[in-house]
Amino acid sequence: MYKVLALDLDGTLTNSQKEIPARNLRTLIRAQQERGIRIVLASGRPVQGIIPLARQLRLHEFGGFIMAFNGGQIIDCQTGKCIYRKDLHPNHYPLIFEKTCRTGVQMITYHNGHIYCEQAGNEYVQYAAFINKMPLKQIESFRTFFGFPIPKLLVAGHPSLIEPLEHEMAFHLGGRVSVYRSEPFFLEIMPESTNKAHALDHLLRRIGAGTEETIACGDGFNDLCMIEFAGLGVAMGNAQDVVKRAANLIVASNEACGVAQVVEEYVLGAPLLH
Repeated sequence: MYKVLALDLDGTLTNSQKEIPARNLRTLIRAQQERGIRIVLASGRPVQGIIPLARQLRLHEFGGFIMAFNGGQIIDCQTGKCIYRKDLHPNHYPLIFEKTCRTGVQMITYHNGHIYCEQAGNEYVQYAAFINKMPLKQIESFRTFFGFPIPKLLVAGHPSLIEPLEHEMAFHLGGRVSVYRSEPFFLEIMPESTNKAHALDHLLRRIGAGTEETIACGDGFNDLCMIEFAGLGVAMGNAQDVVKRAANLIVASNEACGVAQVVEEYVLGAPLLH
């Protein structure tokens, strides 16, 4: 019997409008009420960008969790307390800033409910704000901005710039930070060994659940490790090919409520609805 359901958000749980479709919402509420499944919302988003969805799913009632910043923070929704956190070391900021400036991409971070950036009008920055439903604050320069703990920096730009930058960052900072793409146009930079699988492992140990009792659903590069780690790794129909190859199961797309499909069959035991 599955006890934990880890769900990526964008491209998995939510549709193109970044909303939870009615079928997904209804099915997930049933799974919590009837089967006691504990839901983990596992996303690259900051905590503030996940809280509205957690409230919709009533995770505070049913003992669910928020796993933000690709595993950099875990929040217990019942208590509202942070039970796990990792931050970037400030010594890495100058090199990251130098590389992003030279490449011509945008750097983004999060603080006090806002997204901070240098160019609020940039299309990729605007998309990050749309995803998270958080207001933008433009600053003059990141060079002198940092003065608080940061669990993640997001680098945004055209995929033709992001892919080579990913390799360059990994070469210069490999072993000291985690660097990978969550989207072709988003590059995530986080503390060493920060990823969804590592954080999920920590959470499972804390709540006394096993890997074999866990389902993980996702679509992107940053979901790959979580899908490989879980007892049942599920790729959405719209997932990256590498994610599909690693999954135990491929379901319908996020637009067609693939999350509800897997929960209906493997948690609720109901026949698949087409």
